[in-house]
Amino acid sequence: MMKRTKLFAALLLAAASFAPAAAQRQLTVQANKPGAVIQPTMYGIFFEDINFGADGGLYAEMVQNRSFEFPDNLMGWGVFGDVKVSTERPAFARNPHYVTLSDPGHAHKRTGIENRGFFGMGFKKDLRYDFSVYARLHGSGTKATFRVELVNANNSVIKSEKVNVDSRDWKKYTCSITSNVTDPKGLMRIFLESADAVDLDHVSLFPSDNWNGLRADLVKDLEDLQPGIFRFPGGCIVEGTDLATRYQWKNSVGQVENRPLNENRWNYTFPHRMYPNYFQTYGMGFYEFFLLSEKIGAEPLPVLSCGLACQFQNDGESAHVAVADLKPYIDDALDLIEFANGDVTTTWGKLRADMGHPAPFNLKQIGIGNEQWGEMYPVRLEQFIKAIRAKYPKIQICGSSGPSADGKDFDYGWQEMKKLKVDLVDEHYYKEPKWFFDNAGRYDAYDRKGPKVFAGEYAAHGRGALEVNNWEAALSEAAFMTGLERNADVVYQATYAPLFAHVEGWQWKPDLIWFDNLRTARTPNWYVQMLYGTNKGTNVLKLTEDGKAVEGKDGLYASAVYDKDAKQYIVKIANNAEASQKVNITFKGVKSIGRVKTITLSGNLRSENLVGQKENIKPVENFIEGSGNALSIDVPSKAFMVVRF
Repeated sequence: MMKRTKLFAALLLAAASFAPAAAQRQLTVQANKPGAVIQPTMYGIFFEDINFGADGGLYAEMVQNRSFEFPDNLMGWGVFGDVKVSTERPAFARNPHYVTLSDPGHAHKRTGIENRGFFGMGFKKDLRYDFSVYARLHGSGTKATFRVELVNANNSVIKSEKVNVDSRDWKKYTCSITSNVTDPKGLMRIFLESADAVDLDHVSLFPSDNWNGLRADLVKDLEDLQPGIFRFPGGCIVEGTDLATRYQWKNSVGQVENRPLNENRWNYTFPHRMYPNYFQTYGMGFYEFFLLSEKIGAEPLPVLSCGLACQFQNDGESAHVAVADLKPYIDDALDLIEFANGDVTTTWGKLRADMGHPAPFNLKQIGIGNEQWGEMYPVRLEQFIKAIRAKYPKIQICGSSGPSADGKDFDYGWQEMKKLKVDLVDEHYYKEPKWFFDNAGRYDAYDRKGPKVFAGEYAAHGRGALEVNNWEAALSEAAFMTGLERNADVVYQATYAPLFAHVEGWQWKPDLIWFDNLRTARTPNWYVQMLYGTNKGTNVLKLTEDGKAVEGKDGLYASAVYDKDAKQYIVKIANNAEASQKVNITFKGVKSIGRVKTITLSGNLRSENLVGQKENIKPVENFIEGSGNALSIDVPSKAFMVVRF
């Protein structure tokens, strides 16, 4: 029996040694026939103030409730001694609250306030922090002095500066403090040092390395994506929990100190993360969004309310603006276009110039409504379309197909968008990775004569504990995006969502970029978006296997483009199979390929890039040689590869 077993094993081994190698995949690229134009806006980003993405995130202000305008005026502040909130003769009409610090009347007592910012204040060694405040003498005082301290997590003073107040009129006072330590959980404290009382408002602290008030490292994370489009400010905050809390762009421009507070749509929406301190100061408003668009090289795409509050939370016509009463909302849209593009002699163009940007922002697109559905939306959208096209016929208008990727509301939305002849239809889908793998051909049969597609919000969502930014989710998005690219004649642009999440303040996940008070993490999904954004090309090339698109057979997905500016060919390949695959690519119309650069993302499907472990998934570059007009590549299992020559 033992001899037979050994003989059988030997025969199996011999058979295996003569087994044919796995079949090589034969792909063909029509390199000499550039096809559909790929829009510069093809791959972009979507910002919404969720997960403390603005205040406490991209907006670099470190003080929470800096103008004492939260409904609980001292929320975010620790107070001691004689501190009162007042509104008499305020510094700013639309932010009327301020605090008065008075002598507590005893030699061994102190008056002061302290602020821990958003989940603590992160201080970096050798970085300067710029403090500012609007202050005035209170009552009949002649000179007031207070001390500003940066304090570490152990309640020890890092450094301090004194500020003297010498006027009974509101004036801006400043000082700078350089930290001599790094501490992610510090705070700022203000002590009154004089017998004379002082009024304080708009108490502010910024790291000196901020870019136009925005956090420098997060701006860099956006810039390195090389996005083509930047959609802002949302999302559901465009709609608001109700109409009163919708995002109103006119409140977000002009003097920063006089921009009124708004309750954030996500303040208490999620039962696992209810934040009664989640408000919008509008310190990062529409002007800053337009500036950021320029900085990162993306076209701006602002989205405005269509007069419908969040339909998930509001039923019936009474919760929304009647069609007959839409004029103020339509005026907001027209005025925004003037703010972005208008001559400096116009009302809103002058405001833009007064804020520091005389040149127009070159706005080309505008979104009306977020993810509205049903009959209430088209009748309102139609009024906006008529007004915008009458005054600004070159502006492209983006409408919505609702919150789902399919179904009767989705079909109805598309039907109505075609009737209204919008330029773009905004589709949203948050689905499991399997859906993204299975739907790489989603746009193959879309109507080429109708509006173009804007995939305005999408991300692969696992279930339960797997609803994270792991490699499986990112790989499924990479595979799906080969279908976006292949169908660039109908898919105009796409933006992953949401963009940011604070590790201690998240409400929704997954998200493209995670951060704490001092660090950021570029997720595997970020790297996929970056590789598409930096390799988008200018024209689609037809790539086939046996005459068919490569969209999932045996786990392989592929697309190809030509970059006429760089004069380079680019192929993107995703392999979802359990084993590596040998892929042979023939480029018809190319005589000699020569040296080829490959960039590969791969890893365990459960791997994530975390703030403390940033490089579990990262690109690996290599170079290989082609043979004539053909190229042979080993594509690893569960990998995404960009090939460029």
